[in-house]
Amino acid sequence: MLRQRFTLLMICMLVACCKVAAQEVLSPHGLTVNMLQNTDQAFLNGYLADTPLEKAMLYRENWQFAEISTKRPVFGWRFGSDQENSYQTAYRILVASTLELLESEKGDMWDTGKIESDHSLHILYEGKELTPGAVYFWKVKTWDNHGRESDFSKTARFKMADKLVNYATDRYPIQREDNYPVRFEKLNGNSYFADFGKDAFGRLRINLYSDNDADSVIIHLGEAVKEGRIDRSPGGTIRYSRYTVKPRKGWNTYLIVIRPDKRNTGPQAVLMPEYIGEVTPFRYCEIENYSHPLQEKDVVRESASYPFNEHDSHFHSSDTVLNQVWEICKYSIKATSFLGVYIDGDRERISYEGDAVINQLSHYSVAREYNMARYSHEYLIHHPTWPTEWILQSVLMAWEDYMYTGNRQSMEHHYADLKAKTLTTLADKNGFISTTTGKVTPEVLESIHFKGQLRDIVDWPHTGILGLEKEEGGETDGFVFTDVNTVVNAFHYRALTLMAQIAEALGKGNDQKFYQERADLLKRSFNTYLFDRKRGVYVDGIGTNHASLHANMFPLAFGLVPEKHRQSVVDFIRSRGMACSVYGSQFLLDGIYDAHDAEYGLKLLTSTAERSWYNMIRVGSTITLEAWDNKYKPNQDWNHAWGAAPANLIPRKLMGIEPMEPGFRKIRIKPQPGELGHAEIKHPTIRGDVTVGFVNQPNRSFQLEVELPANTTANIYLPFYSGKQTVRMDGKTVTYKREGNFSVIENVGSGKHRFSVER
Repeated sequence: MLRQRFTLLMICMLVACCKVAAQEVLSPHGLTVNMLQNTDQAFLNGYLADTPLEKAMLYRENWQFAEISTKRPVFGWRFGSDQENSYQTAYRILVASTLELLESEKGDMWDTGKIESDHSLHILYEGKELTPGAVYFWKVKTWDNHGRESDFSKTARFKMADKLVNYATDRYPIQREDNYPVRFEKLNGNSYFADFGKDAFGRLRINLYSDNDADSVIIHLGEAVKEGRIDRSPGGTIRYSRYTVKPRKGWNTYLIVIRPDKRNTGPQAVLMPEYIGEVTPFRYCEIENYSHPLQEKDVVRESASYPFNEHDSHFHSSDTVLNQVWEICKYSIKATSFLGVYIDGDRERISYEGDAVINQLSHYSVAREYNMARYSHEYLIHHPTWPTEWILQSVLMAWEDYMYTGNRQSMEHHYADLKAKTLTTLADKNGFISTTTGKVTPEVLESIHFKGQLRDIVDWPHTGILGLEKEEGGETDGFVFTDVNTVVNAFHYRALTLMAQIAEALGKGNDQKFYQERADLLKRSFNTYLFDRKRGVYVDGIGTNHASLHANMFPLAFGLVPEKHRQSVVDFIRSRGMACSVYGSQFLLDGIYDAHDAEYGLKLLTSTAERSWYNMIRVGSTITLEAWDNKYKPNQDWNHAWGAAPANLIPRKLMGIEPMEPGFRKIRIKPQPGELGHAEIKHPTIRGDVTVGFVNQPNRSFQLEVELPANTTANIYLPFYSGKQTVRMDGKTVTYKREGNFSVIENVGSGKHRFSVER
């Protein structure tokens, strides 16, 4: 009996110990300085090296680093916990001038002591003055609401820039990677064909043998194929190039030096860094007139991109088309990042607001990266482009930056610029703005840093340009341009509402009131003068009866449509199909999902028609196109990230993951699956990964699994079927709040949770 009791006691103790071990508080991880996580890394000529940061600085080779250029950086980390409903209650940061000091837990530069706070992001440095060019070492520990103290995190390093300023947005260097063919074959004669699987910006490195000095090898690089060979005349701006190599005797390695294109290396273009060199997009390589054996290891593409973690995000669903659309859009964000700033594709390599706003949201959704988006936004503040609506989009980008990062520094620094970008100086007594009524003065242009003439764009391209004939008609759905343009003023309304929120976040009460009053006036005027009550639709502007898709989808996306008119507007939008460009599709689907028409949203995302994302795959591209097809933009390129809207629409709208509070402190989980049977996603946020998965039987049952990172809460939206439905959370029946066709469970804490709703 005693032996049995002893055995039982030991088992109980073992179980208790296991429980304690399982609940051991996790150390902070994902440490960031100025929102950069990998400040430890050193790059040699663009290639990631294993050399420690402090040692790489001692060499004279061409090293690159993610340098910190602000006098007072901000620190952040991801708070870890294995318990539900966990949040941080305190932290302690140590910053040291040597690794030895930090390992002995001496922060000679900064020791915060124990700070009672739940803040884990954007902690402003308040230690001793940092020395330009120096390397520093730091770590952090935390306490949680369960009374537990963590160990210190792993040590992180950061290097200061040689010149320090009060404010700047730091970035990683451009990274170079070696890609090998996924398919390699010998063609008829003395020719070889290499397929790298996906298009990428890069250059070619090849090993060749010659037994004399008289050989001449032809290298073809291209994005498209025709009848099993590289298409030598692909049309538009789809890339093809031909190079000649004269091998020296014996085995040698040759780097194909890419010829600069006059259009994408001009005064307005963003240029490649010297340590990378010029690049061109290509997927395929042909080697002609080479009589010796060649292996796939001899043909290497040196691709260039902003550092990108493929594992940051994941999506899979029961719809195979949707899965392919996700993959091409996700990859497009990486492939087009080769300049470290968002650009319009390879044709011009110019940064445009219309491209950047889609790129920004998509980049947030597929990678835990915020600095490239912020840098692009701030670059465009001082390098704006000509469309009126795109000037206004600077305010939209500023707000999304704040919501996804929780950091106010950019808004504060550029506040005066953002006020000018609302274009309120162009407004009439009804709140409408126009660029054609004589109010665009030199002073207005100077305030927005623009030289030239502002013009309304609506969508691109317009009818009658770029070789478009009447039968194609451009991408504006016949939009009639007037002085008071409906699309322009929809953007103006959105900029006003967001500027009011920016002012509120910065504690500028008078400005907040001003912008909100301007927004309210414009909304009243908008629905008085631009809405046709007989037809239940918005017209293109004052002075025309024409109603386009654009005149209706932008008001829907920006919250201008009163509830009583929403259905008629949605019905009209449905009747027009995808009568907009790949750029316009971002706002079309935003509006459709915000109107809770998930069925139509899914139909557009999974369409296999000519005007669809699947068509981009079908024609042979692995990066999203500038247009739905060549016929809709004859000079289009095959490497345009403004076509990658599903990279953010799937996470934000279909899976429903969006920040409710800045920096994802509170999260909205609002899936809108339509007829989609099941799906799962991993979405990176600045606080940690959000995972969502559902099994959907429309109008019968819905099961949802959610995992929320520590230091967050969420509102969970489930379908509302009827008053007789049963809603469960973690196996227990719970009360919920009805919100339209949704059952809402509020303030769900961190950890893993299961939800279900059944009729």
